[in-house]
Amino acid sequence: MQDAQLLEEHSGKRRILDVSKEPSIEASDGRLKKLGRQVSVKSTDTCFVMMPFANPIGTYYSTIYEPAIQKAGLTPIRADADIFGTGKIIDQIWQGINNSKILVAELTNRNPNVFYELGLAHALNKPVVLICSNESDVPFDLQHIRVIYYDVTDPFWGNKLIEKIAENILSALRTPEEAVFKAALQNN
Repeated sequence: MQDAQLLEEHSGKRRILDVSKEPSIEASDGRLKKLGRQVSVKSTDTCFVMMPFANPIGTYYSTIYEPAIQKAGLTPIRADADIFGTGKIIDQIWQGINNSKILVAELTNRNPNVFYELGLAHALNKPVVLICSNESDVPFDLQHIRVIYYDVTDPFWGNKLIEKIAENILSALRTPEEAVFKAALQNN
């Protein structure tokens, strides 16, 4: 049971986790519907995902990020999976970032490509939802922006993260000043 992470300790007492039911998402669905009514999302709007491609994090695109972004009503795009054609990849990434209504950045493991693309997004004044599995991977100069943290040891982490990402995407679309590099806004 311990190896399967089905035990949880609280105040020195152990309890067995009930994984037969997923956590209730009714309250989250209500929040998403309310947020969804407060923003304008077109069927052609995209969300560019900046993340490492290597496993295990690379697999989160299809299992976590795509469903979360679709739940928020946008079309997900990732450089390796969705940008095709000849030419310079960085030009295609620039276009993907520039054309997206909002972006998602997975900061876990401090991937240099992710941080480069995040810098491009900040230069373009794009709202970005930051996600990370631990605080130590978030550099000091990004700590003033809200970050979604997740814990892969939680049996329900995937579903919780999908809900939180969808909610934060809609929230960032409603109030982009909370998800944009503030100095960029002051220069406009």
